[in-house]
Amino acid sequence: MKSCVVGIGAMGLEMAVHIQNKGMDVVGIDLDQKQIAEAKQRGLSASEDLVNQVSGIDVFILIVATDKQTESVVETILTNNPKKGAAVVVAATNHPDTMKALAPKCAEQGVRFVDAPVVFGMQGARDGNLASLCGGSEDDVSYVTPVLMCYSRAVHRVGGVGAGQLGKTCNNMMHWAACCANFEVLALAKRYGVDAQHMREILLECPARNTTLDRWDNTRFTWQEKDMDVAMELAQTAKLPLPLFGTIDQLVKMFSADDVSALLYGEKAEYLGVDISAMKTHD
Repeated sequence: MKSCVVGIGAMGLEMAVHIQNKGMDVVGIDLDQKQIAEAKQRGLSASEDLVNQVSGIDVFILIVATDKQTESVVETILTNNPKKGAAVVVAATNHPDTMKALAPKCAEQGVRFVDAPVVFGMQGARDGNLASLCGGSEDDVSYVTPVLMCYSRAVHRVGGVGAGQLGKTCNNMMHWAACCANFEVLALAKRYGVDAQHMREILLECPARNTTLDRWDNTRFTWQEKDMDVAMELAQTAKLPLPLFGTIDQLVKMFSADDVSALLYGEKAEYLGVDISAMKTHD
């Protein structure tokens, strides 16, 4: 079984290398020459030419930045003689509706389709310890599982096409809510003169522990706006009130990695424009 990872950026490259290290044939595709050079330096076959690879590939793993890029890659695959029974796997985080629109187009060409976004982030990609949340038929998910397990600790079939992206959205909502909760909790500690990083270390040994807190100083705050926009759109479409996450949607868009760093390691930090350095006390 030969795989093609389309999008060998930071995460995609790690995933492709894990596939190769597990003894499977894989090629990486990217438009960025620096990424291609890095991939080759790590022993991976890589190029910018997807068109001439299509007919020889059994499983395409797409990990690109946007829904439009996913749509463009799928169109390129479908118009360049893909194998009957080959599979397109969308490992990128996209909208569930995009998946539901692409799956029938693939089926018309005899191509399987699975949405399989990943969780556990960059560290999980480096360790080959991601989890793949899959939407698609049982047969199609089973077909791609051997490839996904090369970089995953587990492959979970959430449901039909689009359900993998819904699962990723649910995970993202909890992650960004935890970011807000963690910040406010540690802001309170810092305001009362307790070192925020010290309190974090203590909370990691308490029931308040959460995976986001554990990895919080590695959270890059890159995709929170996109993630929460998808969550809020899904809620509005379903006419489902989510007042807590309406607030999270507003709060998390104000954060940056620098804010977390200042809170954990700096003398001064701010929250919603308010100084949260330690209060002066009087004996």
